Order: sequence, then C-alpha cells, then structure tokens
Amino acid sequence: MQQPQDQTTTLQKTFRIILGVFMIAAAVGHLSFQRSEFQAQVPNWSPLSKDLTVILSGIVEAALGLGMVFWKKQRIKVGIALAIFYVLIFPGNIAQYLNHTNAFGLDTDAKRLARLFFQPVLILWAIWSTGALSHLTKKFKG
Repeated sequence: MQQPQDQTTTLQKTFRIILGVFMIAAAVGHLSFQRSEFQAQVPNWSPLSKDLTVILSGIVEAALGLGMVFWKKQRIKVGIALAIFYVLIFPGNIAQYLNHTNAFGLDTDAKRLARLFFQPVLILWAIWSTGALSHLTKKFKG
C-alpha cells in the first residue's frame, strides 16, 4: 500500500521530530544510565527479567525514535507503531502506581497517578504528528 503524499503541517513535523528525539533519548537511558529506573516500571508478572525487558524496550524505542525522525515515507506506519508501543508499556506505568514504586522523581502516589493520564497524550501525539490520525479518520469515513 502506497503512503499518501506528506500532508502534515510544519507544526506536526516539528512535534514528530521532538517526539522522535525524546524516544531516542529514552532509549539511551534504557540502555545505559537509567536502567534501574526503568526496571522499576516493569511489572513483577512480566515473564522476562526486568533487565532484559528494559534492554529490549530500549532497542524498540531507539528504532521508533529514529523512524519518527528519519523515515518520512513510512511516517504514518511509524506513528501507529509508536502509539501501539505506548499502549503496550502502559501496564508498567500502572504497576509502578499500584506497587508504589519510586522512579524518575515519581515518589508519591499523586505523581504516579498523574503520569497515567499523560500516556493518552503520548498516543495522540504519535498519531497526530505523523498524520496517522487524519489518515485513519479518512479511512474509516470512506
């Protein structure tokens, strides 16, 4: 299936790149100096070790971040993939809240709860900034 012509605005492109850079930075943290912080977010019921989960998710974040910044021809697919990734890691955020686990300055239940409401913002950011939201809307309407 051929991607539509780039119909994103300059604002969307800017926010796509910002989100991509954010993901690349998060990947660097996953794979190096913030590994223990990210391990605090891995649910205890995860079948993989917490460290392996953090490493694998860091690799995925790096790929998605690079895709957001550089893979313009597949930007819609990358945006959808990133949105799905955010949905898949959401249980870790919930586990951090339910288990009262401190990480990334989230040292109160109120802060951990507030963070849960930011995940839908990231999902929307990923699909809006890549043009996936308008693409999907058009696809479902007609």
